[in-house]
Amino acid sequence: MSTIQTTNTFTNHTAVLQEVLNRQIAGWSVLYTKMHHFHWYVQGPHFFTLHAKFEELYSLATANMDEVAERLLAIGGRPVATMSEQLRLSPVDEAQGQLSAERMVESVVADLRTMVEVIKQGIHAAGEAEDNATEDMLIGFTAALDKEIWMLNAFLCK
Repeated sequence: MSTIQTTNTFTNHTAVLQEVLNRQIAGWSVLYTKMHHFHWYVQGPHFFTLHAKFEELYSLATANMDEVAERLLAIGGRPVATMSEQLRLSPVDEAQGQLSAERMVESVVADLRTMVEVIKQGIHAAGEAEDNATEDMLIGFTAALDKEIWMLNAFLCK
């Protein structure tokens, strides 16, 4: 009986982990598109700096999305792979309207903070599922995003 209970607990923890990882895939997907929007539409005296930064960030979103999806497949999950699923599950919103360059950066900072929170949920879920590989991957994401947030806030003089 304890073996069944242990298996059920493991299965429940794995299901929660898979759900959180799919929220991350959805978030990275929406951020990928949002960063392209900002990359194409940024204007003003910081155009060259931000145009390159937004490209760097959509490349980061792509890499993270792919890494999470592959990890999810490795643990028996199924990554969300349609725009409608990704929009439904995403913890961040799509780009809306034309923003100033500063508002774009503020939006990115808020979105990256949101992703950090979802990643922290994933770290907790991975720990509960005793999935050290996923936990380690997500800790690395957190460190990288913390640095991005710090640099973008420095740009905003915050």
